[in-house]
Amino acid sequence: MEFLSANMAPIMFAGLIVFLLMGFSVAFSLAAAGLFFGFVGIELGLLPASLMQALPLRIFGIMQNDTLLAIPFFTFMGLILERSGMAEDLLDTIGQLFGPIRGGLAFAVIFVGAMLAATTGVVAASVISMGLISLPIMLRYGYDRRVASGVIAASGTLAQIIPPSLVLIIMADQLGRSVGDLYKGAFIPGFVLTGLYVGYVVLVAMFKPAWVPALPPEARTIREDDGSAGLKSLGFLAVLSTSLAIVFAKTRPAETPTDELIVLSLCVGVGVAFALSVANRVLKLGLLSRMAERVTFVLIPPLGLIFLVLGTIFLGIATPTEGGAMGAMGALLMAISRRRLDMKLMRQAMDSTMKLSCFVVFILLGSTVFSLTFQGVDGPHWVEHLLTSLPGGQLGFLIVVNILIFVLAFFLDFFELSFIVVPLLGPVAEKLGIDLVWFGVLLAVNMQTSFMHPPFGFALFYLRSVAPNDDYTDKLTKKPIAKVTTGQIYWGAVPFVVIQMIMVGLVIAFPGMVSGGLDKKTDVNVDNIVIEAEPNAAPQENNQDQLFGTPSAASGAQEAPKEEDPMDAFKRAAERDGAASQ
Repeated sequence: MEFLSANMAPIMFAGLIVFLLMGFSVAFSLAAAGLFFGFVGIELGLLPASLMQALPLRIFGIMQNDTLLAIPFFTFMGLILERSGMAEDLLDTIGQLFGPIRGGLAFAVIFVGAMLAATTGVVAASVISMGLISLPIMLRYGYDRRVASGVIAASGTLAQIIPPSLVLIIMADQLGRSVGDLYKGAFIPGFVLTGLYVGYVVLVAMFKPAWVPALPPEARTIREDDGSAGLKSLGFLAVLSTSLAIVFAKTRPAETPTDELIVLSLCVGVGVAFALSVANRVLKLGLLSRMAERVTFVLIPPLGLIFLVLGTIFLGIATPTEGGAMGAMGALLMAISRRRLDMKLMRQAMDSTMKLSCFVVFILLGSTVFSLTFQGVDGPHWVEHLLTSLPGGQLGFLIVVNILIFVLAFFLDFFELSFIVVPLLGPVAEKLGIDLVWFGVLLAVNMQTSFMHPPFGFALFYLRSVAPNDDYTDKLTKKPIAKVTTGQIYWGAVPFVVIQMIMVGLVIAFPGMVSGGLDKKTDVNVDNIVIEAEPNAAPQENNQDQLFGTPSAASGAQEAPKEEDPMDAFKRAAERDGAASQ
């Protein structure tokens, strides 16, 4: 009994692993482990029987959590956009834009992946869409299969870290922090990671140009009447819009948060480009090329949706849940404008949204049952003692935690990691003085590898489901195309897993990437407040009696008023007023 009482927490954690290895789903494994060890502890007298009475309150607390409503909203928005053809239009247009340079199609996939991540937030939708649309084109024009599959899978996982990310919503709920703060903190790291992906493709194009060839001239369909690509007017439009956006940014106050500055400047630049394009088309000025107009009109709707969702959240106009609702409505309007909204699309999107939302809620219910019993057996204290005793302080803790998350990501996806591991790590990180918003973004970047890890990465499975399993003949060129093997998909993912781990190191080394996007907070220390009085002011005994309750001198006694610290008198008066109000 003494051994069980002292070691119930590690035994319970080991029992959870046994349940998982037996093949049970995560939600039911968590609940089963919690209930089993809870009843064992009650029977052995290690836990009070009243412990389980708190379970219904916890479950109803989950049902009343408004933050979790953002999950079905963003999921529905992403599925509607994916099925409305937005990804297809983006890939086709951006592919034509970057096609003339080596690695152009890979650049287009990364750029569109970031756009889809900022509008959909759903990894499966992004990977499957880009796999269906861009993979056959990349294979047609001679891209290396490992590079092509790795770029598609990695770009799809950007939805994990670029807001509106589902994992950040769950992370905020588990860490007890604002979803908006995690969105702001992840904004810059998400696009830095996108830049690292682009840098990898640049290196491949420099040292292995045969792996990422440019599009041949006959594949470039957007041209002017004289045969030119029409990039001059597009470049002029981009320079003009960017310059005006920078000028606008310079006029903002210095204390403006970075994320808010980026969103507002982006809105100004996009608005200028859109206004000029509309004026050019309506007035038939002929100042812009076909490429310039095509790029502008294809990019404006998703950028407008990004501002509608993220802009309103960053500016404090809407909560993440309200932003998700507006995003879902915006996605429906985009689908209607493209004339692709019908009952079949609605049914598919709603069915997939319901399945994912139920999946998340069931795991959350199971983790609640597990955490209730785990806290009853002092599990958090066991984890805290285990991790705080590590050498190296904060840095040692961060290194061990990231290695742990990286290893567990081979077997668990981000939902399971968020619900099982994060609640155990959050209190320890807070006790060590680590900002939980920064810690949540760091874990989200690390958990992104769970989608890319061979052999269990879900992004790899999504890509495998749409990649050709057999040799086939290309419909356009009539040339035989070899199949894409599972090994090629796995090896293609390895460089991007390394890049993601480099990004983890950058977040640790440069925490300002996360904190720079957050609102500047001003801390006020009441102990440093000093009340100064005029030195030559005449004493006002009656007023002091009324304000601070100083007892009056006895009748006929002329005692000098006793000096008193004004701050102590102020505090005592505030306490008396508070007691009177109660």
